[in-house]
Amino acid sequence: MTTAFDPIDLPGIRLASRIVVAPMTRSRATAEALPTALTAEYYAQRASAGLIVTEGVQPSVVGQGYPNTPGLHTAEQIAAWRTVTDAVHAAGGRIFAQLMHTGRIGHPDLLPEGVVNVAPSPVAADGQVYTHEGPKEFVTPRELTDAEIRATVDDFAAAARNAVEAGFDGVELHGANGYLIHQFLSPGSNLRGDDWGGSVAGRIRFAVETVKAVAEAIGPGRTAIRLSPGNPFNSIVEPEPEPTYTALVDALAPLGLAYLHVVEVEPQARKVTAVLRERFGGVFVLSPATEGPTGPESLALVEDGTTDVVAYGQLFLANPDLPARLQAGGPFNSPDPSTFYGGGAAGYTDYPAL
Repeated sequence: MTTAFDPIDLPGIRLASRIVVAPMTRSRATAEALPTALTAEYYAQRASAGLIVTEGVQPSVVGQGYPNTPGLHTAEQIAAWRTVTDAVHAAGGRIFAQLMHTGRIGHPDLLPEGVVNVAPSPVAADGQVYTHEGPKEFVTPRELTDAEIRATVDDFAAAARNAVEAGFDGVELHGANGYLIHQFLSPGSNLRGDDWGGSVAGRIRFAVETVKAVAEAIGPGRTAIRLSPGNPFNSIVEPEPEPTYTALVDALAPLGLAYLHVVEVEPQARKVTAVLRERFGGVFVLSPATEGPTGPESLALVEDGTTDVVAYGQLFLANPDLPARLQAGGPFNSPDPSTFYGGGAAGYTDYPAL
């Protein structure tokens, strides 16, 4: 019987186990969107994972949606990330950068003067985002032109090349949780009537073109994507997600990607999970729907074949040596939500190992 503690081969690299650090925004980068020495320590502490997927990293200036998130679009950012990847590799780990363009999620106050949030269509999300001046309502984004969409695809490809230069083993495109790629997929946020919207084929086009561009830039075995079918987070509306996501996965399956990462939003989503896993055919990573943070019981999802790899978020945040703790049956540190975003070492690098 295959267990979560067994190794697995991605098309490009071998993972020591099937336990992954899920991407988690921590908002501890500098004002120049640089990771720090503390970032390197944080990820190196978690190098016993089969794979680390970083916090969301913006591929361009306009892709930033939250304070103090890191980028991969300048030489300084590449050099800063190299210290992180070197630390992880020295500790025996593997690490992918998650490329995240937030689209309409954010606020102009978080962007350079004169730069505004963009999206497939001028439809604002409900709610607020935290800025340096406190919470502010989401604004109505500017609709991307055809030329700007193509330029955004190029931005993702350039950021992927930068990631490889910075020493990453690969990249995961964030197509989930209501950010730009997801905004193109959703009929509620993509109201376009051109070839980038309308039909299922139009709405999946941006995701497909971006994945292909990144795969061409750095190789398909270093390229992955994260999806969250039917996830209403950030005002996404997807009343019937299965046709969209089966069409998308059918388009991606022949490319030979590193993996497909699916985020479930409720236990009833397991039916769609099973369909996508079968249609993809390659390595499948699951962030399962659970009551509360993903716990030790999710290891059984590898054993019963629901997924090849299971991703842990908050439990890995609070337990840097999580694979050893899972194998031993605990004990587990409890995460402190008050330190999830921003700050320094407290709640970041000071969680004790066994």
